[in-house]
Amino acid sequence: MSCSEDAGTGVAEVRTQTVLVVLFDGVQPLDLAGPVDVFTAAARFTGSESTPPYVVRTASLGGETVRAAGGLRLVPDLDLADVEDPELLLVPGGPGVGDVDSRLVAWLRERAPRVKRVVSVCTGAYLLAEAGLLDGRRATTHWASCDYLASRYPRIRIDPVPIFVRDGPISTSAGVTAGIDLAIALVEEDFGRAVAHEIARLLVLYVRRPGNQAQFSVQLSAQIARSDPLREVQYWAAANLAADLSVPALAERAGLSPRQFARVFAEQVGTTPGRYVDLIRLEAAQRMLTDTGDGVVRIARQCGYGTSEAMRLAFVRELDVSPTEYRRTFTKSPALAPALR
Repeated sequence: MSCSEDAGTGVAEVRTQTVLVVLFDGVQPLDLAGPVDVFTAAARFTGSESTPPYVVRTASLGGETVRAAGGLRLVPDLDLADVEDPELLLVPGGPGVGDVDSRLVAWLRERAPRVKRVVSVCTGAYLLAEAGLLDGRRATTHWASCDYLASRYPRIRIDPVPIFVRDGPISTSAGVTAGIDLAIALVEEDFGRAVAHEIARLLVLYVRRPGNQAQFSVQLSAQIARSDPLREVQYWAAANLAADLSVPALAERAGLSPRQFARVFAEQVGTTPGRYVDLIRLEAAQRMLTDTGDGVVRIARQCGYGTSEAMRLAFVRELDVSPTEYRRTFTKSPALAPALR
């Protein structure tokens, strides 16, 4: 644990954890910068800036400067050969994972099993896989790399859907920004939801995007139908969320029987009509909660939920938060005022 309560005073005592970030040529800067910002921001909300909850160190083979993807030069704090075992080991990804020095893989194979928590971001999972650390475990990575990772390392149970997966001491996350979500989840585990919530607000993030949330939004994951009738139904449904969007109603607009419509829609769009409608309503409600001052009842009606309770159930089921909490995430917190000074 990173914090404990003193039996005599009842005051929470923070113990500093070392976060070690592995650097290599071709590392993706955002893979490490996002999680690092989360861990360093934690000190603002734990009341312990003099004893920070996390201290971040970077290290590379030989302590040599590395050139990140895009040309950015990163100067590490340490040589990997000289580091002590950290409490948390962060392995970022990037185009350089395909040509990483075998000595780095050997270092991970030897040292990672001794670390309490090991985290990979995006294609950093490749390095953990090459070191044999993911064998027999469930893991994820960037959606575009999941098939390759699964074929090359068949002993890993690759799940391409969630934004992050935690399996014992090892956690893997999807593309780039999903590493931030995973870092926030780890901070929440250490210091509670309130601290994680404030960090997310500080970084202008949606707090606690659950790990099982899909990597894609509906706009990215759903295909546009090839046939004109179905494509028009998609556009019409998105513009008329409060209308009857049942399969029979949509099938009638497309000029097909309900059974034929459901089959062809799933083939061309990649999801069922019902699931598609659920997702476009949810995403519209998310936008309205953050972009308008409309009340929850009005938004629920405009998005086709009918009642605020129906919308609340949809939010809890898909996002693990209520609409009110989702909206509150983007309101200014009094706790931020001193933090930003």
